[in-house]
Amino acid sequence: MGDIESIDRIAFELGPITIYWYGIFIGSGMLLGWILAARESKKVGMEKEILSDLLLWAIPISIICARLYYVIFKWEYYIKNPVDILAIWEGGIAIHGGLLGAVITAVIFSRKQGISFWRLADIAAPSIILGQAIGRWGNFINQEAHGGEVSRSFLESLLLPDFIINQMYIEGAYYHPTFLYESLWNILGFVLLIFIRRLPIKRGEVFLSYIIWYSVGRYFVEGLRTDSLMLTESVKIAQVMSLTLIAAAVLVIVLRRRLGKAVLRYADRN
Repeated sequence: MGDIESIDRIAFELGPITIYWYGIFIGSGMLLGWILAARESKKVGMEKEILSDLLLWAIPISIICARLYYVIFKWEYYIKNPVDILAIWEGGIAIHGGLLGAVITAVIFSRKQGISFWRLADIAAPSIILGQAIGRWGNFINQEAHGGEVSRSFLESLLLPDFIINQMYIEGAYYHPTFLYESLWNILGFVLLIFIRRLPIKRGEVFLSYIIWYSVGRYFVEGLRTDSLMLTESVKIAQVMSLTLIAAAVLVIVLRRRLGKAVLRYADRN
């Protein structure tokens, strides 16, 4: 078999500045998510400045938290190579860490602004999962977040284009394109959230549905991955987090309904 050329991680260079595909995909996901959330906030009568002000804080904080989450669980490596903590363009950000940072930021922001956190979260939920779908292609370029070894014929049986199959050829072997599985799951989740937020559900339940949908998919995709952050030798952190988030989201939905806390839909103007 001849050499299989992979896609260069560098998109282009501007003098001393190097632009990586990883950053382009992450940034594109955030930008598209912001545009969609801004349009939705306008539809429900929320001032556009509120969302913009939130994102000015939430985006950098979520990136920092996503990186710190990853670094903490890879501490044995980073304690010996502290400079690499800043090399975010090489990959290594954890979605669960980013989500945690964004939620904490949104809770504090909404309290200071005197608005409903759940209303903000419902508006943002479809944008978040779409941004995640796009961001996974950064992992594809970096040839990371892949699954176990497979044959080329297996990948061809999935009717994948050659550029994906060739990029999954890493150090002499082909691997499961788990980035693609999760990306497609998230795109389907985006469509689902767009649909259910038009239904007569309670405020907060679009966001909680996102948590459940994403976590179910992440649990199964994570089972295929070979580069997972590990809690123990056999327990994957992302799977534990996924199960925890599913249970927590279901519990919150049930409790809010029983306690009468979930009365208004997210689209209400109050």
